[in-house]
Amino acid sequence: MKLDRNIYVQRRKALLESLDKGSILVLPAATEKVRNRDCEYAYRQDSDFWYLTGFGEPEAVLVLAPGREEGESILFCRKRDRDMEIWHGRRAGQEGAVKEYGFDQAFTINELDEQMPGLLDKRTTVYHTPNADKAFDQKLWGWIDTLRMKERRGSVPPEQVLDRDKLLHTLRLIKTPAEQAIMREAGEISARAHTRAMKECKPGAMEYQLEAAIHHEFAMSGARYPAYTTIVGSGENACILHYTENESELKDGDLVLIDAGCELDYYAADITRTFPVNGKFTEEQKAIYNVVLDAQLASIAEIAPGKPLDAFHKAAVDKLVDGLLELGLLSGKKEKLIEEEAYRAFYMHGTGHWIGMDVHDVGHHKEDGEPVTLQPGMTLTVEPGIYVSPDNMDVEERWRGIGVRIEDDILVTETGNEVLTKDVVKTVEDIEALMA
Repeated sequence: MKLDRNIYVQRRKALLESLDKGSILVLPAATEKVRNRDCEYAYRQDSDFWYLTGFGEPEAVLVLAPGREEGESILFCRKRDRDMEIWHGRRAGQEGAVKEYGFDQAFTINELDEQMPGLLDKRTTVYHTPNADKAFDQKLWGWIDTLRMKERRGSVPPEQVLDRDKLLHTLRLIKTPAEQAIMREAGEISARAHTRAMKECKPGAMEYQLEAAIHHEFAMSGARYPAYTTIVGSGENACILHYTENESELKDGDLVLIDAGCELDYYAADITRTFPVNGKFTEEQKAIYNVVLDAQLASIAEIAPGKPLDAFHKAAVDKLVDGLLELGLLSGKKEKLIEEEAYRAFYMHGTGHWIGMDVHDVGHHKEDGEPVTLQPGMTLTVEPGIYVSPDNMDVEERWRGIGVRIEDDILVTETGNEVLTKDVVKTVEDIEALMA
């Protein structure tokens, strides 16, 4: 599933309409990154750049110049080069940029230094995000300095540089029906991968073998890459929030926590499931698991249009503290424990984050100091957890080393919410039945 090319053209037009006539927006593509010696990491386009262009090549710069007679939407990109294309693959070139990608005008990337001062001339405001690409920052200031040196000859350099992200990320926060469809499919693929991991899990296997099964399911379903580094943490490893070594043996009697999601046409899924290696929860594992599940379900119930963004986190904390008190992992008055955040000894992260083109997607969390109000089209994760450190001597030994997290992707709808990752089981009974 891919977005229609016209959608990118429409996005550029919408952004151009929101820009002042005297402004200009400049956005470079992602740079290639060296993995080791002369080998690069697999190239992945910058999410903002892709959002506006659908153009996957490196060495490119997008310029949006409202009111420019020769064309408002300009792309600088690599020229066609038969020899280079034999080695590194096809290029769109300038003709392809206009014909296939819908730009008004295209120049070679080698013309950037020549053309940019003229494009910036007499533009009062430049929309750019400093420090994202420091080499490009230097180029931009160099072009502006060139105009300053020519002021006596009539050049007028920009008066201010404003943060480009505020404009773009507000647009990206609300997902269109076409985007929602891709994220729904990414959720379905990722759910199948988690289901397969549960079915193939057995004592004596290695964490990386479950990782391999998940990635194979992604690729066979049309999602070549994971959206982030896959976490497969068994036993005490599940208490390490961003454990990615994935090299331990799966042991009988332990739980395994898998946090994995695919990327489909630049849109991410993000699922966490925790289940017993041997297919059967112990009483302690089941007790903690059900506290986390109750918290997740209560949290999801708080996601609806008109609700404040922090409501789902508060609901999760409320249920987690109830459970921690009942299990004897916390003691004291509930209200004080919440106020003092005593639960953070067992639950040290937030309940969720925006998700979209980036797994931790862009978008503000507060407006005028208050939590953002949820709107239809917003997408976020819900992922409460309990992690009892193996070194926590303040609790009974039977609880130590148990780590549980349950995570799903949620779309805010007109009437409530939709769980995009619902196809993978998460109750104790359903997990045990599947693994049996």
